[in-house]
Amino acid sequence: MALKHLTTATFDAAISKESLAVVDFWATWCGPCRMLAPTVEKLAQQYEGKALVGKVDVDAEPELAQRYGIMSIPTVIFFKNGQEVDRKVGVQPLNAFAGVVDRNL
Repeated sequence: MALKHLTTATFDAAISKESLAVVDFWATWCGPCRMLAPTVEKLAQQYEGKALVGKVDVDAEPELAQRYGIMSIPTVIFFKNGQEVDRKVGVQPLNAFAGVVDRNL
């Protein structure tokens, strides 16, 4: 499953459909978000068929950013069966995200 760009209209169905979802809340103008983008792409490749990896543009989808209390970007939230189980704020290495995915698969 390739990286999915999620919107308010598709978000709930997407995260509840998969047992594990990893969602990167980001914005186009955010330098750290651009630094994290290759890591999120690698996560999508590494966990293809095992977890949904998605992105939400906080400027395009402010309702989702507000719903999840996004105060800083990038923020990556991990959902298991539609419920938040962890979150990481800021640029971190791939293994920081992969560790959370592996623990929740």
